Amino acid sequence: MIEDIEVEWILNDLLDFYGYDFSNYSRASLKRRITRLMTMDRFPSFAEFRYRVRMDPDYLKRFVEEITVTVTEMFRDPHFYKSLRTEVVPTLGAKPFIRVWHAGCATGEEVYSMAILLKEAGLLHKSLLYATDLNPGVLEKARHGIFPMAPMKLYSENYIESGGLEDFSAYYTARYDQVKFDESLGEKMIFSTHNLVSDRSFNEFDLILCRNVLIYFDKDLQERVLNLFDESMGQLGYLALGSKETLNFSAIRQKYKQLNREKIWRKIG
Repeated sequence: MIEDIEVEWILNDLLDFYGYDFSNYSRASLKRRITRLMTMDRFPSFAEFRYRVRMDPDYLKRFVEEITVTVTEMFRDPHFYKSLRTEVVPTLGAKPFIRVWHAGCATGEEVYSMAILLKEAGLLHKSLLYATDLNPGVLEKARHGIFPMAPMKLYSENYIESGGLEDFSAYYTARYDQVKFDESLGEKMIFSTHNLVSDRSFNEFDLILCRNVLIYFDKDLQERVLNLFDESMGQLGYLALGSKETLNFSAIRQKYKQLNREKIWRKIG
């Protein structure tokens, strides 16, 4: 395990050399992830690791990927998606056009999950899904809609449990150990880099999903990001967070009403 002061040195390097600001990320999380990366890449010392991050732009890309990547899967927490399907999506249908923002989308599994929900509700044709992440490497994977075959059995089970209406395998084509999802889903997606720490609002949305990202931020940064979402939220829009995340202690809490104990809130004021 690296020392606390060494974490600070790396953070200062990232800001001074590349403009990446991780200063409000959870120190405990950063420490674990940096230690894991040093172990995986077999650095004999912190000094050599720090030098590599500072001087090798290619290695910097790997560093950012490992530090920011979030664990994701299709229809993760099926009961959450069931609530989206039964309580949120039908109300979106009344809108002439639907804008959805997946903030911190990682490799895109949840974006494709949302596209499938909208397609089954007959709403995908009038929807646009914005998928953003700090990490351009994971965005490139998401953009192609190609995922490993191995977890598809789990994803199919999640889909059925969430109230899925079709044969899940009908949404993708299998090739060897990979699958490619239908281009009709990807055509409604816009992938772009966006830094929740420093970038501003870029549109008005009917649904914003940011699941299991805020847990890596400290309290001040969580509040800043929640205010960004509030600025980006249309009237009566919905905000969906991860299972360990909440609006309960945020200054924007009074503007939102929670749906049935799920981590979904609707803007009411």
